[in-house]
Amino acid sequence: MNKLYGGVLITSSFMLFMLMVLRYGVMKNPIGGGYLTIPVAINGTNPLEWINAVVPPAVQNPDSNSQVISTDILISGLFAGSNFSKEEQQALQTWNRLKNLLDHAQGLPNAGGAIKEAASAWNSLVSSIEEQRQGHANDSSRTKEKQCPHFLNKMDSTELGNSSYKLQVPCGLTQGSSITVFGIPNGLLGDFRIDLTGELLPGEPDPPIILHYNVRLHGDKITEDPVIVQNSWTVAKDWGEEERCPSPTPEKVNKVDELDQCNKNVGKNISQHYTASMHSHTSRRFSAAEGQSENQKYFPFKQGYPFVATLRVGSEGIQMTVDGKHITSFAFRETLEPWLVNEIKISGDLKLISVLASGLPTSEDSEHIIDLESLKASPISAQTSLDLLIGVFSTANNFKRRMAVRRTWMQYNAIRSNTTAVRFFVGLHKSQIVNEELWKEAQTYRDIQLMPFVDYYSLITWKSLATCIFGTEVVSAKFVMKTDDDAFVRVDEVLGSLKRINLAHGLLYGLINSDSKPHRNSDSKWYISPQEWSEANYPPWAHGPGYVISHDIAKTVYRKYREGHLKMFKLEDVAMGIWIADMKKEGLEVRYENEGRVYNEGCKDGYVVAHYQGPREMLCLWQKLQEGKGAKCCGDRR
Repeated sequence: MNKLYGGVLITSSFMLFMLMVLRYGVMKNPIGGGYLTIPVAINGTNPLEWINAVVPPAVQNPDSNSQVISTDILISGLFAGSNFSKEEQQALQTWNRLKNLLDHAQGLPNAGGAIKEAASAWNSLVSSIEEQRQGHANDSSRTKEKQCPHFLNKMDSTELGNSSYKLQVPCGLTQGSSITVFGIPNGLLGDFRIDLTGELLPGEPDPPIILHYNVRLHGDKITEDPVIVQNSWTVAKDWGEEERCPSPTPEKVNKVDELDQCNKNVGKNISQHYTASMHSHTSRRFSAAEGQSENQKYFPFKQGYPFVATLRVGSEGIQMTVDGKHITSFAFRETLEPWLVNEIKISGDLKLISVLASGLPTSEDSEHIIDLESLKASPISAQTSLDLLIGVFSTANNFKRRMAVRRTWMQYNAIRSNTTAVRFFVGLHKSQIVNEELWKEAQTYRDIQLMPFVDYYSLITWKSLATCIFGTEVVSAKFVMKTDDDAFVRVDEVLGSLKRINLAHGLLYGLINSDSKPHRNSDSKWYISPQEWSEANYPPWAHGPGYVISHDIAKTVYRKYREGHLKMFKLEDVAMGIWIADMKKEGLEVRYENEGRVYNEGCKDGYVVAHYQGPREMLCLWQKLQEGKGAKCCGDRR
């Protein structure tokens, strides 16, 4: 699991410092006349806009008179021929071979919607490319300015009342992104809400809510005590299941990124000594009235008291810290992922002092990269013979992760000499800005394969298919490997192991799991219903951060797809195991070669593949190898 402890500790120190500033600075001037105001402009507009508060109403049917474009027309446009040069088409070498994906959507959540959304995004991207070719785009604003900002902030004193603030996040969030809110609960109740919302789709009444963070200082219909309610909302599913803190069933509290869904101290009685200590150090809030010393309950927010709250994106969900202390965690829900976020909305009884969004995804300006040529993929012609094709699964706005891979393990001699090739398999984004940045990146580095669907996590099995297609139809690779953009791969060790195994057919090499069962708990992120998989056990499969299959297996995957016989399954590594098990039943002699040095939950010294490595850890691991220190881990992601 990816650990957030380092980031939380660093953030905590800063948050506590800011709290002291707010406590002794803000409280002296509650009217706000002395607040510092820093206007921020992104591409000429202020990202923090004043709007009227809107709560998603009951779902209504779209206006029957509105114009609706049929799915067939949208999809035909997605695969229609475009006026791309031979060089530009290098990013689309598997694109048309995937035009029948909609026929293989069963078992994959939101598959049809992802293709429809991709068709709309693709049409917008193609139009933008054509405009730039014809010179209609404004070069000063479209190409020279940074379209995806690294951070956004606004400092001002604002009484929200019956209205709300919206902070536009043009390129979504990614792991490591954070949103910090400085404010003071006020008004009649002191209740307030923070919503992370996605983009409004045509024909839908309201945008999806990836996270609804609702602070109710005076309780609600279920409890009279203060409570934090977390949830999500979509048109298709309405509100999801509430997650409450304090939890009514504390014995069932799960962990997200190894942190509790709800801090166990929230709502607990605190002794008089502990109360006095907390008041003297951090002005901690309690649900009991001032002056009372018995039966006081810990709660991180209190009416009239300033707070510093930070939402931080992890690998499994979103963590909330208040004044440097972890309070809640919220696991990502199906089809509601951090890259979808394009607005932060804050509403309710809150004196909002400032908002800061940092660690946002942004691409590097190629004009300022000194070693640009060494980072570009070498051109490979059709049916080039390779020892190994490595497919790296990446999300559109993960610009920094891809650059870290290019600067580290993609510099192995086997890759630079064209005996091994690496390609990033990336779905489209719902943001045109991100897609434009992605297209520019693909044309610059020539190592990206665009996928004809919007990049929901539940659809990465389609990327497994695309990797097999590229490794057997675009090039001819003896072996095909799958990995992730946060995995460090020791390519020399992988090639050495394949040479030692000395088997060219029927091979699955990686961290083999031979005795796993589907998760039947509906609360689990990995929940699989009996309809999706009826058997008690899975067949053997290899963990996703790094596994290798032989050419014949990859070739058979593509053949079964063309023939309509490839069973789709939303867990891509398990899906590959299912496909191989079916081939085994049909007579293929399969060898499952276990590699214990593939670490799927971090790094250990001597690794072949280390997972959950951020860009800094990637660079550190590579530097250690270059300095002759061996495969030694870095940082706390172990």
